[in-house]
Amino acid sequence: MKVKVIVTLKNGVLDPQGKAIQQTLNGMGFSDVNEVRQGKYFDIEVNEKDEKKARIKVENMCNQLLANLVIENYKII
Repeated sequence: MKVKVIVTLKNGVLDPQGKAIQQTLNGMGFSDVNEVRQGKYFDIEVNEKDEKKARIKVENMCNQLLANLVIENYKII
């Protein structure tokens, strides 16, 4: 089963990479960009047919490795 995970910084956490991207876009003429927040995207192939079990496995992966829960949120889609 293929599972997709999006990891983003929590609101209020400074995002220097996103700020640098926003400033670069503004410098390239995209002056209507007010904010950029960067994140991570994962495509995970899990050897599991049961959707609920696959989700639990991926949640464990996120909690233990893929996301820093102090500063990041994750969404499984």
